[in-house]
Amino acid sequence: MKDDLWKRDEVQSPCVKLCVVHPEERICVGCLRSMEEIATWSRLTPAERHRIMADLPARAPRLARRRGGRMGRLDR
Repeated sequence: MKDDLWKRDEVQSPCVKLCVVHPEERICVGCLRSMEEIATWSRLTPAERHRIMADLPARAPRLARRRGGRMGRLDR
């Protein structure tokens, strides 16, 4: 039996099954998508998915900042 039947040529979801929305940034801390992007992912065109995937790495620093603790004090 060939597996070619089940292969699809589409942009896969960046989901890593760590679904927690950052309270301030309003993006998932696992995949870095917004709630709207997650909700509409299955209906997006491949071009729209590629655009979002290309933008995700730039979102990571938004979650890396610490507000408190020792590292928060060192930035002052």
